[in-house]
Amino acid sequence: MTSYKSFLTLMAPVTQSSSVSSKRTSVRKPVPRGPTAEETPKEYFNKCRTKILMGHTKTVRTVAWNCDGRRLASGSVDKTVRLWEADQEDIKYSVKLLGHEESVDQLCWSPLSPNELATASTDRTVRFWDTRDSKRCTHIVSTDGENINISWSWNGEMIAVGDKDDKISFIDPRKLSPAIVKTYTEMDDYRDEINEISWNHDCSKFFLTTGSGAIKMLEWPSLSQVQVLKGHTANCYCLDFDPKQRYVATGGADATVTLWDIENGVCLRTFRGLEFPVRTISFSFDGVYLASASEDEYIHVSDVEKGGKPVFKIKTQAATNSVAWHPKGYLLAYAGDAEIDKQYIGLHVFGFND
Repeated sequence: MTSYKSFLTLMAPVTQSSSVSSKRTSVRKPVPRGPTAEETPKEYFNKCRTKILMGHTKTVRTVAWNCDGRRLASGSVDKTVRLWEADQEDIKYSVKLLGHEESVDQLCWSPLSPNELATASTDRTVRFWDTRDSKRCTHIVSTDGENINISWSWNGEMIAVGDKDDKISFIDPRKLSPAIVKTYTEMDDYRDEINEISWNHDCSKFFLTTGSGAIKMLEWPSLSQVQVLKGHTANCYCLDFDPKQRYVATGGADATVTLWDIENGVCLRTFRGLEFPVRTISFSFDGVYLASASEDEYIHVSDVEKGGKPVFKIKTQAATNSVAWHPKGYLLAYAGDAEIDKQYIGLHVFGFND
């Protein structure tokens, strides 16, 4: 997942359209499952290649897989959302969702339905999509601020949207009336910058990463503060939860990634090696690896249990804004800033070994 308020840049309503090819057949290839018992992680990843999915015309802010891993969504400063099948590199196999009037800074899929997508934009709206029909935006929710963060609770019952004014709006996607059921802001005397937000797996706690470097754990749904985790010496930008429900990882401006025990809030280990603020992190489907990225020209892939130096580095051509492991295998989607090499505007998927 990814969030980094300090790096965000500000970018006529349009109609929705689709560039998907309606007549095609393809055989879906098995998702790579990782190293065999006879090879090291480095040996395995060295054999993997990257596919570039071209289509966006400006910096890509966010990328996420749906819950069954069959589709990938990306949001961009070009005001569009694109849906992809990762085994199809040609743009004609992507779907373009139009409607946002400013940058699409974050998006998230329903954890329960592979067809429901929510997108957050600095145009002060959250849009809901039924991706079975690429022309259908099912609902638009207006917010007070410019939206830069979004999270869907694991039980599917609530969506949290964070804006540039550090206000969180909670939306019940099951009814959408009223659209916003509650809001949260820090107390005036202790107001802190709020970056990435997320529920834990059983939805009993709600987590905030903050400008002070602290990670705040709130009781859900009361939003009363339960615990504050302190491990970063500068702004904490991003977080992700281990699929095995053991850990939460956080990344900060101090160029470190910290691994926490969810049950007792203890810092277990710190991953170092990146030289710039950590913008985005993601656990692999089995919780074995953790990907982290920044302005460095490499994405670090680390062994969660062993810590230390990364087991592999993925070369990039520009700062990385978002990384996301496939929910069922070793494919890593990533996207970042547009640089002189215009190919980097494309969405990248690393891990193919055919």
